[in-house]
Amino acid sequence: MGIITWIIFGAIAGYVASLINGSNQSQGWIGNIVLGIIGAFVGGFLYGLITDGFDAGFNIGSRIVAIIGALVFSFALNMITGRKSV
Repeated sequence: MGIITWIIFGAIAGYVASLINGSNQSQGWIGNIVLGIIGAFVGGFLYGLITDGFDAGFNIGSRIVAIIGALVFSFALNMITGRKSV
């Protein structure tokens, strides 16, 4: 049950991040899930560097960190590949 919850959490975070950066049409639902999961890891890592630690529970703070991480990852990926969001 835990893995399904994390996939849903990642999908929501990836979907919100793709809406913010305008790439929702081009990446689809699997891309949103992958973006959200990677974004959660990136956001948690960056937040851990800034603060002493991070509570990885399912709360609004975790969602915000995951969305910001997904945006950072998406921006970095677009810079590396040279693609622009549509």
